[in-house]
Amino acid sequence: METAETHHSAHGNESESIGIAIIGGGISGLCLALGLLNTAPHLHIHIYEAADHFAAIGAGVAFGINAQRALWKLDPRLGEAYSKLSTSNVDANTRSRKETYLRVVMGMDHATLPLLTAGTKVSEVFCEGGFSSVHRARLLDAMLDLLPDDFRNTHVTFGARLVSLHDVHHVDGRGRVKLTFADGRIACADAAIGCDGIRSQLRRILLEAEEAQPVFSGKYAYRGLIPMDRAVAALGDWSARNAHHRIGYGGHVLTFPIDKGKTMNVVAFRTKSDGVWPADAEWVTAATKEQMHADFAGWGQDVHAILDMMERSDMWALFDHAPAHTYHRSGQLCLIGDAAHASTPHHGSGAGMAVEDALLISSLLSDVQASSQLHCVFSTFEAMRKERTQRLVQQSRMQCMIYDFEAPEIGDDVEKIAQTLPHRWDWIWDHDVEAELQTARTLLADSTHKSPPSLVT
Repeated sequence: METAETHHSAHGNESESIGIAIIGGGISGLCLALGLLNTAPHLHIHIYEAADHFAAIGAGVAFGINAQRALWKLDPRLGEAYSKLSTSNVDANTRSRKETYLRVVMGMDHATLPLLTAGTKVSEVFCEGGFSSVHRARLLDAMLDLLPDDFRNTHVTFGARLVSLHDVHHVDGRGRVKLTFADGRIACADAAIGCDGIRSQLRRILLEAEEAQPVFSGKYAYRGLIPMDRAVAALGDWSARNAHHRIGYGGHVLTFPIDKGKTMNVVAFRTKSDGVWPADAEWVTAATKEQMHADFAGWGQDVHAILDMMERSDMWALFDHAPAHTYHRSGQLCLIGDAAHASTPHHGSGAGMAVEDALLISSLLSDVQASSQLHCVFSTFEAMRKERTQRLVQQSRMQCMIYDFEAPEIGDDVEKIAQTLPHRWDWIWDHDVEAELQTARTLLADSTHKSPPSLVT
């Protein structure tokens, strides 16, 4: 049985120390590992990944300026890698595209205002650094390259699908967690941190059944990629190479460049009329062009041109999480990223929140010298992150309702939409990661005298 004593620190020195099991090897798990290797080399960390190799789901992922700051703070090499891989808007006439986040245009004719035809500009959103995206698989590869070879070889276990977690007490008096995996493997650590995504098994262990389950948002999306040369030929250079939302009744179509401008990423969102996704249905299914065109009947020429060019398209049901009453338990279990607060993608900030989570918790863990301190670390993490991350889940849903002309008191009032959109990201982008780290460390210092409660299993 693998235990904390048999792990090795980042420097390869074997010693009795605190073992941290990272459950899940996606963006949040790898960010956490990199952060801990940099700030807490005395901890013995191990990644348990359910898949048989590291793999990214989806193609393009956006990172706001807040997330980019967090990447640089977490590991300057990671910030540099992102800068090399990321793609921005291009081709400015009156204002640098480097400052433009996205342009919002009508995706179809307005129902009652004849001048608002498909393609008419509704709003434009500007921010420091402008729109920035990366191909998810390229970023994951870059993160893996930053892990030391010996760590990848000895501190990562694939095919490890977590089944259960139990409290155990050893002869030295330390309480630990025993992790049991589907293949019968057993491991022990002082704490497990859940980075295992929206279908997190650790979330199911922590929370009651209803609270733990993902919730269908009432939306689904067609996702696909288009070679940029084809997109430019059909839409024009400016429209294809810059992030656009084409909005309308019951849906919207997002396009943006990825892969250094070689590819246009497409996500076409629709409202499911009955608001239900069957419990036994797959979340991702293959879609046909006929199905997509029928779903966007009555939309503008550009929208149908985009759908027609998608080389391979899948239909994704969009789920998120109801607010969790807690992100941790007893210093032995903590959730971060999508495991804690999965959101829909309409604010383009879910991955960024995961990076912020990893930065904060790795910083708080850097001074931990005893497992008894983990409860205070996890409590401080929750106190600092729960309100902000759960706000994203709520506001992302509202963002989609605005795009789809479904928001209360706004509807299809395009003037109100134009006034509302430019400021809806301010609270996300203006986040001061340095101030958050300082506040969290002060809060942690004030709380270390408290005794953690016992773990109930």
